Amino acid sequence: MTGMNPVNKKENLRLLRNALRLTQKEFIERFLPLADGKPSMSIATYSNLESKDGVRMNEVILAVSERLGIDSMLFSVPPEEFAEKIHVLLSDDGAGDPGGRGNTKKGSINHLVNRLTMYFAEQIFEKRLKKGDKIESDRSLATKLGVGRSAIREALKVLEVLGMIDIRPGQGTYISSHEASFFIVPLSWSLFLNGSQIDSIVEVRNLLEVKAAYLAAGCMNEENMSKLYEISHRLHKAYVEKDFKEFLNEDLEFHICIAECSGNPVIYSMIQTISNLMRHVSGSGMVDAGQLKDIYEEHQKVYGLILAKDAKGASDAMREHLEKSTGRYNYR
Repeated sequence: MTGMNPVNKKENLRLLRNALRLTQKEFIERFLPLADGKPSMSIATYSNLESKDGVRMNEVILAVSERLGIDSMLFSVPPEEFAEKIHVLLSDDGAGDPGGRGNTKKGSINHLVNRLTMYFAEQIFEKRLKKGDKIESDRSLATKLGVGRSAIREALKVLEVLGMIDIRPGQGTYISSHEASFFIVPLSWSLFLNGSQIDSIVEVRNLLEVKAAYLAAGCMNEENMSKLYEISHRLHKAYVEKDFKEFLNEDLEFHICIAECSGNPVIYSMIQTISNLMRHVSGSGMVDAGQLKDIYEEHQKVYGLILAKDAKGASDAMREHLEKSTGRYNYR
């Protein structure tokens, strides 16, 4: 796509409504109903969005995009490009459904997490939100998205696990100040929501980890290397004390830190997010005490080659470690 611009949204929304041959009242009834079937906004409010834009534009775009099964960012492309794609949009299930129901199960957790992800991403993209900002209440989000507050709370908990938001009891919910990216997370949250994706996501993570080890061997950041040393020291301590729980925690931190030492923020963000998910979807992990020794020695080998600045050796050792780890952890 070329030249995305939020200003295009109102024109593209009007183009879509006209292509569907719907009045503004019919468009609201079809795409913007509340849980009880009543319209979520007045005709006057919607009309103002088409003519002048407004703070509720993203709410409308997200609702329409979900019903049609399209990427909400499409509404930001130039109107002439959007017009060329209208015939494709109208061939989708949601557009051809005279009842306006489509195939989406409204309020289902996977779609709701996706809607919230895109909603917050667009708020950040349009500079209405930034890292560390407090987001609106679950009541407000439930009203905008037309779902129950309990569903919103459940979806927000998933986003917190992903590192996208911080839920602070008694204070509110905030956009995370960490480096988790709203444009990388959708790949990772599919792991959390859909077990059939696990093997594929783990495969991608392993490829990234091998590259991270290669790049980490060239790390010149003393702070990151000191952090890797400290984690290795804690791993050794947990190994000696046969503290399985602590060892598994430091195992994850070891891999995340190597990703940080790679110097590639995308690799780091993806591995960090997926690793955090592993904490929640994995089983006990360790099969027997003998594997504690194996994993410790494999980590030491990777760490030693990174310190030796042997990029190929470090990546080969990481690949070997990941291959041997197959079957050690239970993600079912």
